[in-house]
Amino acid sequence: MSVTTKKKHVERELYEDFSLPEEHQSIVRVVRPRGNNLHQVTTTKGEEFLASMPHKFRKHVWIKRGDYVVTEPIPEGNKVRAEIVRILMKDHIRYIMQNNKWPSAFAEHCEEKKEEIFSDRLHELKVNEDSESDTETDNLLMENPNRHRVCLVESDSSNSDSEEDHENSHKEKD
Repeated sequence: MSVTTKKKHVERELYEDFSLPEEHQSIVRVVRPRGNNLHQVTTTKGEEFLASMPHKFRKHVWIKRGDYVVTEPIPEGNKVRAEIVRILMKDHIRYIMQNNKWPSAFAEHCEEKKEEIFSDRLHELKVNEDSESDTETDNLLMENPNRHRVCLVESDSSNSDSEEDHENSHKEKD
């Protein structure tokens, strides 16, 4: 199987698989990456351990701090006690919450994220309403910190003043 085909199947599984976690699987939150495809995770009880990322996800999917994953326990593992089965996206989390399978310990954290996202979107809407429609697209672009700000002021009076000065100087010479 080529790399592109493999990536396509992994992405399809990642985005389209809306199955609930089984009894032996658990939902955990990623605390920090530990390197070598290991991630330190925490359970709903606050217990922290290492979870390994399977080979099919490597170089195709990125996990960051605060993400939620579904893990299966590894019985013979001392330090690495679980393997990541699925990486949960926003839609997956919403689906699990609707089916009342989301751990209550993580529910508070998700509510905080919802409030942050809602307040950010509300602020963006207020800013966009205040600005004109022409400058609306300008606000969406990130400012380049490597460039100096240049303000161009266009005024008709400066052009007419310079022309008058030029004409006056010619009259004085005569």
